[in-house]
Amino acid sequence: MQNKILPIELPLFMEIGLRYVSAKRKSVGKKRDGFLSFISTLSMVGIALGVASLIIVLSVMNGFQKEVRDKMLSVLSHVEIRSQSGMENWQEMATFLSKQNHIIGVSPILHTQGLIVRNGMMRGMELRGIEPDTEKLVSEIPSQISGGAIQLIQPGAFNIALGAELAQSLGVQKGDKISVMVPQGDLTPAGVLPRQKSFTVVGLIDSGHFEYDSSLAVIHWKDAAALTQNRFPTGLRIKLDNMYLAPEVASNLNGALQPGMVAMDWSMQNRTWFAAVKTEKRMMFIILAMIIAVAAFNLVSTLVMTVTDKQADIAILRTMGASARMIQKIFFVQGMAIGILGSIFGVLLGVLVAANIDVIVPAIEALFGVHFLPKDIYFISELPSDVHLEDVLKVGGMAFLLSLLATLYPSYRAAKVKPAEALRYE
Repeated sequence: MQNKILPIELPLFMEIGLRYVSAKRKSVGKKRDGFLSFISTLSMVGIALGVASLIIVLSVMNGFQKEVRDKMLSVLSHVEIRSQSGMENWQEMATFLSKQNHIIGVSPILHTQGLIVRNGMMRGMELRGIEPDTEKLVSEIPSQISGGAIQLIQPGAFNIALGAELAQSLGVQKGDKISVMVPQGDLTPAGVLPRQKSFTVVGLIDSGHFEYDSSLAVIHWKDAAALTQNRFPTGLRIKLDNMYLAPEVASNLNGALQPGMVAMDWSMQNRTWFAAVKTEKRMMFIILAMIIAVAAFNLVSTLVMTVTDKQADIAILRTMGASARMIQKIFFVQGMAIGILGSIFGVLLGVLVAANIDVIVPAIEALFGVHFLPKDIYFISELPSDVHLEDVLKVGGMAFLLSLLATLYPSYRAAKVKPAEALRYE
């Protein structure tokens, strides 16, 4: 009898295992088959929901990180060389850097902090002196200033462009006059007084990044030099053809720069934020992976119930010559099928929702009259999504692996069923 079973052992155990997934049997009295089918479906749905949830959350976090990073880099440069005392030979250095590999743009900058005074109101700001003709090579600020007003920022004109949120908080519009104060002071009989100069607002900056739009002011670097009495720019902004090379380029520059100068890449300037996002993503992965683990434990209970209910079937197969290994394979196939189907459905659902999150979320917001990301609280006001194949494969593979591990004990228990004891009360 055993020799007759062996040639068809592979399709037979697969057929039986897959049949147990749906529990579609014609045997009389097997009323629990429908219940077992329902439990199997719940296990599959649990795995699918866990996989989908994890893919959606990871995709949203990837999108959030990418969106904020891109908005940051529209204002920041990939690499910035800074010198508090000023860079006397900045033109020669800029020419030299522009000829190096991977560097596609260099522009001078003069950084300082200041206050804007308007009708008795004062606001702190980052005052950035730029060279309009070369700034477009290293950032998107020229295109973010409304109405092409970048052309009006010329040396000696004392024109200024303000972040849109900063201008709104002060009630300032284009054409208004404002006073700009800087910490560098002049010695007078009354003591040291901060320098102050009147500027004309010629444009508003809308970068889409609230932090910068609420604190940034841009003038010509020569006007900033006159205001702070610095003769030279305090730094050079550098743009690369590949932003991920910025740490390497900054490290190489630090090894060759003069004392008092330091090169910083974009990730160093926002190290705390990127570290926080990385930690949050890791923790969210661990927390949501527990959903898949719970579904896997549910799969264990489903298979144990199936083994208990099918003891008579197992005994009959054993008396017909089926080996313990074949019995083990039957329930292993059942668990594997549930795991595969749950993982596939979860991946499809997760990718589908993540790819259309820009449509789904606005629809939910409109339906319930809520706004998930207020612009004055979060860096961005829309929920982004960026599906990474690596994350999809990692989540799907983890779900499938947990499903396989969940089948080990039930299939082992099924192989240990003794035919005589199982048929005693049948």
